[in-house]
Amino acid sequence: MKLSIVMPCLNEAQTLPACIQRAKGLLEKYRIDGEILVSDNGSIDGSQTLAEQLGARVVHCPIRGYGAALQYGIANARGEYIIMGDSDDSYHFDEAYPILQKLEEGYDVCMGTRLKGRIMAGAMPSLNRLLGNPLLTFIGRLFFGIDTTDFHCGMRGFRRDKVLGIGLVTTGMEWASEMVIKSRLMGLKMTEVPITLYRDGRNRPPHLRPWRDGWRHLRFMLLHAPNWLFIYPGIAIVATAFSLGILLTRGQVRIGAANLDVHSLLTMAFMAILGTQVIYAGLFANVYARLIGILPTSPAYLEWLKKFSLEKLLLVFFAIGLAGLGIFAVNLWDWYARSFPALDVSVTMRQIVPALTLMTIAVQGIFNCFMFSLLFLKTRGHDEAGIGDRLG
Repeated sequence: MKLSIVMPCLNEAQTLPACIQRAKGLLEKYRIDGEILVSDNGSIDGSQTLAEQLGARVVHCPIRGYGAALQYGIANARGEYIIMGDSDDSYHFDEAYPILQKLEEGYDVCMGTRLKGRIMAGAMPSLNRLLGNPLLTFIGRLFFGIDTTDFHCGMRGFRRDKVLGIGLVTTGMEWASEMVIKSRLMGLKMTEVPITLYRDGRNRPPHLRPWRDGWRHLRFMLLHAPNWLFIYPGIAIVATAFSLGILLTRGQVRIGAANLDVHSLLTMAFMAILGTQVIYAGLFANVYARLIGILPTSPAYLEWLKKFSLEKLLLVFFAIGLAGLGIFAVNLWDWYARSFPALDVSVTMRQIVPALTLMTIAVQGIFNCFMFSLLFLKTRGHDEAGIGDRLG
């Protein structure tokens, strides 16, 4: 069978007949060998019976949630290609042929894009249209380098075997983000076509909850982009702390009306330590995500990993610690040599604070390196992930 048109359904008796008729129209007009599959998510309004009477095949998803219904429907579909869309008549299936054409051309995933197509009056709330969808799409494009202009369009098509092979696991609305992100991370060939979003035919509020579901989408993106969540912010904090901290070790720094002195230097020290630990969290997240399959393990990543070993990193951090200890020892000896006089804080702090900061960062590094070494101890799971004990 060439095509399965999959519709998730939860109490959609009012609009489901129109969706099924439009899907039939697509199959008949282009003489496509296909089926209409309704993945029911526990409807109590007779949607299941209605769908069967209209010629659709119904499967009953035992797990509640938009993503669960779609994943169950995809798993039970018979077609080589899948076109999915909501059951509220906001997407007209009889207009979906361009999506199928792209799949037949060799693309693995074809997204609909409402933002390059048409959004009919009243079809999308202003909050979603002006803030939610553009913002989440921008973040997705930035984090993952995806060219898609409408990250959360409900109508999309894909090769069934390819999408089943990327390991989708979410059950809620964030499934829409997961599918796009993992398709990109797993190297699927993607494209998009403009579509029209119509005002849905429901007489009740939609299942979508903008703030709750928007946060779930954003959370999912962040958890799949540990560099953006941890490492880049950590680098920014450390870079700010060190650049301003170096200036403060030489004397006061005036920025506008503010006159920064040793108290600001102490703040920069805390920022450097904090930023360093945030970077370590990002490194741990990267490794863990690849070990359990959340992120793919690329040859480039493995080659980069091979450059490091526990012994090399320990030497680096011992050197940093010795530098800090040396600065501290020189100041302590100077204080002793002068018979422990009262200290000039504005002078002493400029030397002691950097020394203690370097020593703290060194201790952080040493213990975190041993933690990395523990993660990389050779196990069967590591071998299956393609990662050996490079730091072991």
